Amino acid sequence: MRTKIAIGVLFVMAWGGICFADVGSAPLKENDELRARIEKLEKELAELKKIVSRQAEKAKLQEPAKAEPDIAKPTPEKKPMLSGLDVEIYGRLKLDAAYDSSRILNGNFAQWVEPENRNKTDNQFNMTANESRLGLWIYGPKNEDLQTSGRVEIDFYGGGAENKSNPMLRRAYMNLVWPQEKFSILAGQTSDVISPLFPYTLNYSVGWWAGNIGYRRPQIRLTKTYPLGPDTNLKLEGAIARTIGQTGTFTPGDAGEDAGIPSFQVRTSVTFPWCGYKPMTLGISGHWAKEEFDTDANDKHDKFDSWSLNLDLTQPVNEWLTIKGEMFCGENLSAYLGGIGQGVRNVGTSAAPILDEEIAGTGGWVAAELGPWDKLSFNVGLGIDDPRNNDLSSVTNSNRQYNRMVFGNVIYSVDKNARIGFELSQWHTKYENMGDADSIRAQTSFIYEF
Repeated sequence: MRTKIAIGVLFVMAWGGICFADVGSAPLKENDELRARIEKLEKELAELKKIVSRQAEKAKLQEPAKAEPDIAKPTPEKKPMLSGLDVEIYGRLKLDAAYDSSRILNGNFAQWVEPENRNKTDNQFNMTANESRLGLWIYGPKNEDLQTSGRVEIDFYGGGAENKSNPMLRRAYMNLVWPQEKFSILAGQTSDVISPLFPYTLNYSVGWWAGNIGYRRPQIRLTKTYPLGPDTNLKLEGAIARTIGQTGTFTPGDAGEDAGIPSFQVRTSVTFPWCGYKPMTLGISGHWAKEEFDTDANDKHDKFDSWSLNLDLTQPVNEWLTIKGEMFCGENLSAYLGGIGQGVRNVGTSAAPILDEEIAGTGGWVAAELGPWDKLSFNVGLGIDDPRNNDLSSVTNSNRQYNRMVFGNVIYSVDKNARIGFELSQWHTKYENMGDADSIRAQTSFIYEF
């Protein structure tokens, strides 16, 4: 602005000078001087215009650029807190309070009744939150050709003080599924292929050591399903698994590990319509494993087989009744929670074991699931584990010959997450040369699932 005013002043001065010169009647000499002065002023004015023009261009370059309209920048993809995959947290909070009319092993859950010749009618009360669980499902990207997932789950039956329990790994595996081929590969720790069912009990052990065999162990499993018609499928499952045997007295100790080979499990099942309102599933399964016991420190050892043959059945009868059950026979089933925890006969002592024969046995269980009716559902069942008495040692006089459980429970759903249950069960265990032992167990459970 100041530059423009200065230019204007110069023009006025120059114009005034010209007018004054024209109006006056000065001599010619003075006119020549005036003309020379005007030419000089015009040159100075031209120079001044150049300077002003250069300054204007310079000022224009130094002006701040006009603000550009706001452009929405792409927001970086928000990363999940836990993983780049889809992760789902699940679990349950569970409190079990149980009264036993006679002492039961383990106490927090029932395995069998302790001999009563030492502790007759020795009642007990237990309360624990150890069956509380925490797990993660991990899902990979969805793909029509391949679907991947993983799972890890713990509870708190890993030992330790009752109010400071240690975590215990239940499941940890990855699963690869080819949906179009109906084929999958599972690698990790999960439940056995054999005898896959379990009765719905509030008791943590779900009939183990009382007719229900099978547990969890590391494995590589292949599964293939063949559709045979409407509501009819044939499923083939096979796995190689870690052989977990009895702990021996001498190094290395674990008889399953010392065998040098994995165990093998297979199952074939058919799902087909029959007499119920939903298809029935009938399965046959089995396993074989080898165990090696070191009997002294000089690599002397004995080898024993572990095997089973099993049947399982699930039949939904109608909307409110489902029947389930399993049967088994086999030998050396302690690692599979059969034989009432007895695998190989010991005719010596715990300090000097003499192992000479696998303990054979048979057993099974059957259960009915009823309901739900409004907020109530019911479960009743029976389980039996019966080792062959001739395979038991007559030296230790503490061998368990027979174990039976009968149970019934009612579950009340407070809402979709919270449940309260009450279970009454009767346990009967026979011992060699030590008589029978019986106990009534009353258990209440508070469960919150998420």
